[in-house]
Amino acid sequence: MTSSPQAAPEVPQYRITFFYGPEPVEDRPGCLCCTFNVKKRSWKGGVQIAVEVDERQVARAQAATGFEPWVQRIVATLLDAERVDYDSRARDLFVQHLCWLKLDLAIDAGLQQENRRIAADAFVRELDAAAPARKDRLFAAILTELDMAGYGG
Repeated sequence: MTSSPQAAPEVPQYRITFFYGPEPVEDRPGCLCCTFNVKKRSWKGGVQIAVEVDERQVARAQAATGFEPWVQRIVATLLDAERVDYDSRARDLFVQHLCWLKLDLAIDAGLQQENRRIAADAFVRELDAAAPARKDRLFAAILTELDMAGYGG
């Protein structure tokens, strides 16, 4: 009996870990930032990448993905005492995952092994196009972090 060899699963080129955020950027009203630890397999060590988005980018992404009606359906299923906390957390998670998406765009464009900041005005058009295209994955990640992964809304 012969068996066909199975291909090994593809190992991601980068290991990305969310570090903290979103938090306001000092001296930049309306700008939020999330920080990630990024380690490429070929690098000896990782780097910290701060990713900025401004509130207009977040609002456009929320509108393009239908986030507002989606989050309202989610929180409507919860007890009154939980709604405010879940709504706030879902909004923070949306910004975190939007920043992660922007980080992915920066990695695709080529990333050097150095601590850096990706400014709010970088990858604007690309992020505007990518957010609705990755809506399902974005919403699934938020539901998982909210421990609501089985929610079908």
